[in-house]
Amino acid sequence: MTRPILSLRDAGLTLAGNAGPVEILRGITLDVAPGETLGLVGPSGSGKSSLLMLMGGLERATAGTVTALGQDLTAMNEDALARFRRGNMGVVFQSFHLIPTMTALENVATPLELAGAPDAFERAEAELRAVGLGARLHHYPSQLSGGEQQRTALARAAAPHPKILLADEPTGNLDAANGAAIMELLFGLRDRYGSTLVLVTHAPDLAARCDRVVRLADGRIVADGLRRAAE
Repeated sequence: MTRPILSLRDAGLTLAGNAGPVEILRGITLDVAPGETLGLVGPSGSGKSSLLMLMGGLERATAGTVTALGQDLTAMNEDALARFRRGNMGVVFQSFHLIPTMTALENVATPLELAGAPDAFERAEAELRAVGLGARLHHYPSQLSGGEQQRTALARAAAPHPKILLADEPTGNLDAANGAAIMELLFGLRDRYGSTLVLVTHAPDLAARCDRVVRLADGRIVADGLRRAAE
């Protein structure tokens, strides 16, 4: 049997709130197979984005375990988590999270430089050209449209050729046309690098493209099946 690329066992997330601890996720047990495309759906506040953050080690589980590529993320310190993500994961957010003082090329190249890639700028340029931004390499985020900024963010996520791609509502800040283009690019990146893709979405058409859909409500998994429509 193939070992899961992502595995959560009774994982929970509790955060401090003004009125005391707030339980965000409870008892999450979930395996994701290598190469699988998994959609996370459910109403706002159900815990979808928080679950994605646990998978990426961007939030630390306060209960249970989270394992990626056989490594226990809950046992790593922040530096180890950052190194692990750089080499193995690409993350795309609804907000583009580009560095405003850097050009598109520099935004994509910087994580590669941090990972020690000697050809960081060559790889960054290739990824930007692959998402249709060959003419915008030296533009700053403020000079790019929303769709172009998300394309830059996709190129940055793809440049390390990640085994795992995590996307949190990547079309949420875009109009329909740009959103559709971004999703085609995201699925294209998955296919090009054979990545496992985990996608948070409210869109039924995007959920329908996933191999499997997990529905959350009130911080728990309430359904786990194939190609079930999002709400």
